[in-house]
Amino acid sequence: MNYNFSSDTQGVEALAERYSAFKNEIARVIVGQDEVVAQLSLALFGGGHCLLVGVPGLAKTLLIQTVSKALGLDFQRIQFTPDLMPSDITGSEILNEQRKFEFQPGPLFANIVLADEINRTPPKTQAALLEAMQEKAVTVAGKRYPLSKPFFVLATQNPIEQEGTYPLPEAQLDRFMFQLELGYPSFDEEVQIVRQTTTDYSPELNTIMDGNLISAFQELVRRIPVTDHVLEYAVGLVTKTRPFEPRADALAKEYLSWGAGPRASQNLILGAKAHAAMHGRFTPDIDDVKAIAAAVLRHRIVRNYKAEAEGVSESDIIRKLL
Repeated sequence: MNYNFSSDTQGVEALAERYSAFKNEIARVIVGQDEVVAQLSLALFGGGHCLLVGVPGLAKTLLIQTVSKALGLDFQRIQFTPDLMPSDITGSEILNEQRKFEFQPGPLFANIVLADEINRTPPKTQAALLEAMQEKAVTVAGKRYPLSKPFFVLATQNPIEQEGTYPLPEAQLDRFMFQLELGYPSFDEEVQIVRQTTTDYSPELNTIMDGNLISAFQELVRRIPVTDHVLEYAVGLVTKTRPFEPRADALAKEYLSWGAGPRASQNLILGAKAHAAMHGRFTPDIDDVKAIAAAVLRHRIVRNYKAEAEGVSESDIIRKLL
């Protein structure tokens, strides 16, 4: 089904209404994590991918499965391991009964792909995922196969256990629109989680959106106008993180070895547009940029030895820059 809004104003109103219903539907299964759900929605409407960082047991997989059900999208989970090969995720050519080679699609051919523990697989397989994230297509035996639309990669990473892992290169980290950090639930939230998960409680979720509507919302977000002063604020914020640039902030010169690239500026504006639309507003302001700045920047800046020695985190630096 194709969705044609009579105007972009009507489209923004529809987006805000569907987001509110979507958020309420997720809350029937997921306790807390409101900020993470909001930022996942921002990335979805902005057409980006997310990296979720958190210790085991914080319902990352359940959250993503719940999101896919509420959106009526195809879902695939890939457990990344040291022996995972590129063909295991992209698919491969097999010999059929007619003794001809035909392409057998892999788990990347879904709308939402959960790349679980992405840093456990070697660079060769990470590179295959990188192509899919950037090009929305995979190449097998010299042939290019487009992926389903919308296509949304949610990768998880354990911040504690680093033994036997392959850290993601900066080029791949830069392909993620947001890096989201999942924290422990509050005491009351954990009581509610235990209460729900130790019974036979299993709600049937309603489908709030479908793939065509999500694609229409993604196109709508790109059409939302943005004023020059908001655009310049976003680019100025990113420029401040580059320690060797004339516009660099003193904090960046002291604690950073590398700053964010132009993709950060692009994602700040796309995320700000989506943030405004989700709240029923027709153009973003500086507060919309600030609301998503940490998620956009924290995985794109590189701390130096002084920052590590003094225990200054990426989030601390971004907070002070804002």
